[in-house]
Amino acid sequence: MKVLGIDPGLTATGIGVIERSGNKITPLQWGVIRSGKGELADRLQKIYHAVVEITSTHRPDLVGVEDIFTARNPRSALLLGHARGVILIAGSAGGSPVMEYPARSVKLSVAGRGSATKEQVRFMVGKLLSIDSSKIALDASDALAIALCTMMRSTTSTGIPG
Repeated sequence: MKVLGIDPGLTATGIGVIERSGNKITPLQWGVIRSGKGELADRLQKIYHAVVEITSTHRPDLVGVEDIFTARNPRSALLLGHARGVILIAGSAGGSPVMEYPARSVKLSVAGRGSATKEQVRFMVGKLLSIDSSKIALDASDALAIALCTMMRSTTSTGIPG
């Protein structure tokens, strides 16, 4: 089973692809999509094309995306909503089901605490995937955590074999 995890953001979108074979989970790709500065439509298009390229390359069985949270700034929430919309469309373009998880659920699945810090999540992702966590950007470790959460939940709640 192959899973793509995506941590949405307009400026920085984290991505992480993992694969499970038997009891072994292997990280295949992780990183951050940076949309740069400029017109909103151009930035959203950059995110869209990057996610479509990743789904075309890896052909994940499932795509996990962090659910929207309530931001203090309404404009920030709206911009994040645009980015998430593009990501949901791009993530499902290859035919993979897209699952959405609140950040708290992802943190609980990976770090054992729904209030874990980004650094604690990165540390646990490193341990679970045998990666030097100091070499993973926070957005990328969040995406890998989303992929792990998606994989764990798919094998326990939906019955999809791992």
